[in-house]
Amino acid sequence: MKNGDDILFGFGQLIGVLKKNPKKIVFTEGEDARILEASSRLLASSFLHPILVGDEEKIADAAEDCGFNIRGAEIIDPAKYEDMDKMVELFCELRKSKGVTPEQARKTLMQTNYFGTMLVKMGVADALLGGATYSTADTVRPALQLIKTKPENNIVSSCFILVRPGVTGENDVLAMADCAINIDPTEDELVEIAGEASECARIFGVDPKVAFLSYSTYGSGAGPAVDKMRNAAEKTRKKYPELPVDGELQFDAAVSPRVARTKCPESEIAGHANTFIFPDISAGNIGYKIAQRMGNFDAYGPILLGLNAPVNDLSRGCNASEVYSMAIITAALA
Repeated sequence: MKNGDDILFGFGQLIGVLKKNPKKIVFTEGEDARILEASSRLLASSFLHPILVGDEEKIADAAEDCGFNIRGAEIIDPAKYEDMDKMVELFCELRKSKGVTPEQARKTLMQTNYFGTMLVKMGVADALLGGATYSTADTVRPALQLIKTKPENNIVSSCFILVRPGVTGENDVLAMADCAINIDPTEDELVEIAGEASECARIFGVDPKVAFLSYSTYGSGAGPAVDKMRNAAEKTRKKYPELPVDGELQFDAAVSPRVARTKCPESEIAGHANTFIFPDISAGNIGYKIAQRMGNFDAYGPILLGLNAPVNDLSRGCNASEVYSMAIITAALA
């Protein structure tokens, strides 16, 4: 993502939703300057309340050193948390299959990523945003272990929302999945990814038209990868009969009406797709970055999907504007 408020394309809609039902979001790296700057901006509004995890004195000193006003922020230190015994008990219950002892639980909960995740699990916070200093795995692992996937879901997946100014004055908004989590999803996992990505797209005002991408259009190529995308598209149509879906499609057929008229003239989706399902993480990661760097799209994400509560991961190279944007997105998912 780029710097500046101008990238907050349609965030007015998301902020409007949050103003009607304000949320609490926990930041697992409360001393980080980028988190503090984003928190100071959030505190100046009334739609999203930050909870900063860490040592209260160190957080206050870091904010003062950087010149950020965080008065009104809730700061929770794992070492001084009043409900730690209750948290330990719940943690042991959630991890009883692993034989976790109270002593082990207490030690683990001194790690801010696990502590912050438990705040969401216990309802103290509505959502979590981490990863400014943690790896993606260190953000996702506690979520999988403690918050877990929705009852109807088997996996956690991810989606990127890509935005750029359109020629008509409205923004071009696309959804791309899965570009960050699942390395080589199966047909059934692709169905789940498509359903979650479509729901995510709707949050951003996109009426999803889903294309399962391949190097083949309607059998122009052959191979197991082609079969996977064709079969996944068919399964998705059966599971979500109200969702416009097509595949397998090459990218040019998915987005260009002229190409679609030649390659698949009978398709109602081809040439107009806006929600793209990739065959594997390599294609997805490369694809969204080409759109970002060469297509002048702003990329928001990865947005994690399929969990019982919203948890999202920041890039360790993020800036404060990106933290602010992702906080709004994460809270809106709640």
